Amino acid sequence: MSTATVTATAEAPLAVEADARISPRAHARHIGALIRRNLLWIRQDPESMFDAVLMPIIFTLLFVYVFGGSIGQSLGGGQDVYVQYVIPGLMAMTTMNMATAVGTGFNEDFHKGVMDRFRTLPIGRGSVLFAKIVVELMRMIVATTVLMIVGVLVGFHITNWPGLFASVGLAALFSSALMWIFLVLGVTMKNAQSVQAMGFLVLFPLQFGSSIFTPTGTMPGWLQTFTDYNPLSNLADTARGLMVGGPVAHDLWLTLGWSAAITLVMAPIAIHKFRTKS
Repeated sequence: MSTATVTATAEAPLAVEADARISPRAHARHIGALIRRNLLWIRQDPESMFDAVLMPIIFTLLFVYVFGGSIGQSLGGGQDVYVQYVIPGLMAMTTMNMATAVGTGFNEDFHKGVMDRFRTLPIGRGSVLFAKIVVELMRMIVATTVLMIVGVLVGFHITNWPGLFASVGLAALFSSALMWIFLVLGVTMKNAQSVQAMGFLVLFPLQFGSSIFTPTGTMPGWLQTFTDYNPLSNLADTARGLMVGGPVAHDLWLTLGWSAAITLVMAPIAIHKFRTKS
């Protein structure tokens, strides 16, 4: 057994014991300090916000002006009808994109030695992960704000403002659940490119096998069954119901259920992997 393996094995129980001795107030203080550190890093590297700012603009213009006319006709209208349909769907897609980014950034921090430094400090190991999620949720709020501004400019009408804020809150909840999955990938994959590739393999079928971009009524029966329980479809349909009117309850409960289940399963795994990674 190598020295590194022995060291990692010895440090794992010590990390668990150290976490147990840290009070909830101290955990909150550590999370606040780490959030501030991550925000200062973004301030020094504003290019890290390009995906949050530019992707909503690109996707909105692409889908509205390339597909809006044809898909809008299938909805019984034109481009204006499609705008009302796709903007809530793009909000759901934004949650997935931001969740993917947390995994690549986490993996890069490991290779730069940042995480090794954190693990030598007397702070809760979970604090590092929670701080990362909070900052990514802030980036998601920025991306969603940009999306809604562009959506209004291309003709989206917000008919229910409380529903809009409820949709953003639900999207943030679901995004935070997805981030635990990508934090696990960030810890376990060898490099950021691998995390990004794995994220793409997960993201692509979930996004396009959903009701984000188009109604699912013309899809094959087996695919409709998949989309009915696809969490991105549930989130998109809930957002539509809240923002522009329509049924909400069924998809809302499914979205809440997915968020709770993913968090309960993946959060402990992510924290354990972070504690024991050598």
